[in-house]
Amino acid sequence: MKVKFLILSLILLLASCTSETNPTKFVEKVAGRYYFNADEIIEVTFNKDLKLLIKWRNQNLEPLKVNDSSFYVRELNEKLIFNTTKNEIVLAEKREHKGKKYIFKKLKKGEKTPSEYLAEGNFEAALKGYKAIKEKDSLSPVIRERNLNRLGYHYLKKEELKKAITIFKINIELYPNSSNTYDSAGDAYVYMKDTIKAIEYYKKALAINAENSSAKRNLEKLTSKSTE
Repeated sequence: MKVKFLILSLILLLASCTSETNPTKFVEKVAGRYYFNADEIIEVTFNKDLKLLIKWRNQNLEPLKVNDSSFYVRELNEKLIFNTTKNEIVLAEKREHKGKKYIFKKLKKGEKTPSEYLAEGNFEAALKGYKAIKEKDSLSPVIRERNLNRLGYHYLKKEELKKAITIFKINIELYPNSSNTYDSAGDAYVYMKDTIKAIEYYKKALAINAENSSAKRNLEKLTSKSTE
């Protein structure tokens, strides 16, 4: 605890002796969007006084400038080091993540995350992005089946039906052998009052797993109604 306090005190002392204003060349090189993870962004901006600011997870953060390339973010308890040659941010090493390197790469102009493409309604670009994540890291939480499924139901409850069905279809593309992904798409079509599509997807779910009780129950409800 004492060591952590001393390090923090030293950073604050260095920051207090450093001008918050940054050179124009540094501003031009550094301003932009960086991958925090495969589907999340850190945005670096500068105010009119050329002071560095960060937007992250709906928070506006004001890092303390330690030197010409390093900034301490109190909310994260991390020091960010900007490498303008490689267009990346590196987390300074510390005991909590000793032996691990955390590097945030800068996005190219016009580049977007899969979820941003999804928000725009660009299914193909979103799917391509999620598939690229899976190829690179099949265990990434970003493309975990249950996480995408939960996101789909989140949109369904908010009645953002187009986004919900898009998420469920992306999940099917990523996990074509999962009965649950088809079952969830069936639920979305029920909500959309598209009985024909709902029946189609429940049947697909049961073709993969005949013991899927949710799909079986919902299919029986829909087929019994259609014969009344």
